Amino acid sequence: MECVVQGIIETQHVEALEILLQGLCGVHRKSLKIHELCLKSGPNLGTSPSEVRLLCDLEHSEPAWTVRHVGGAMRGAGADQISVNVRTMVESKVSSNVLRLFYALGYKLDHEQLRVGFSFNFRRGAQMTVTVSSVNKMLRLHATDEAVPITPGIQLVEVTAPATTENYSEVAAAMSSFCEYLAPLLHLSKPGVSTGVVPTAAAAAASLMSDGGGTTL
Repeated sequence: MECVVQGIIETQHVEALEILLQGLCGVHRKSLKIHELCLKSGPNLGTSPSEVRLLCDLEHSEPAWTVRHVGGAMRGAGADQISVNVRTMVESKVSSNVLRLFYALGYKLDHEQLRVGFSFNFRRGAQMTVTVSSVNKMLRLHATDEAVPITPGIQLVEVTAPATTENYSEVAAAMSSFCEYLAPLLHLSKPGVSTGVVPTAAAAAASLMSDGGGTTL
């Protein structure tokens, strides 16, 4: 399982967000360049359609492939009372011929995108990963060099943390506490809950840029 929240930030404020994250996390950022292919099952693969995502990490000299399946979000009173999405997630490293394999199984390419940005991986009450990325679409099949932003001027911010059925509430609390530090720049909420950009972002970014994010919280 994993806990997740998402938000958006204007590209002009991303540098300020990076400064803030550097101070909060105390680790160096990692560059991010992921070619993501979303595959959906055909009618011959059971009565319930399934979806998998193939992730190709282009930051390596030899592209590294991962297959990921994200399940539905937890529901019920417990889920409603926390500010993060708790969902099942299965992920595994795979070889470079994985796309051929899924095509042979009857899966079809639904859409693809290129995510370019950076991430921070750290521990703050729970093991968390923050990714900040521009989401781009391909003008031609697999043409990552020709990718263009889907929403120019806007970048996606996502915070995730692994969890179990026993500790998801503690992980959610740690994530919510961490996200409060980012609130002046962006609002993070459950995926699918759009809150837009926050009105305090410009002032908060200007303050961070002027002092270089010198304070570690």
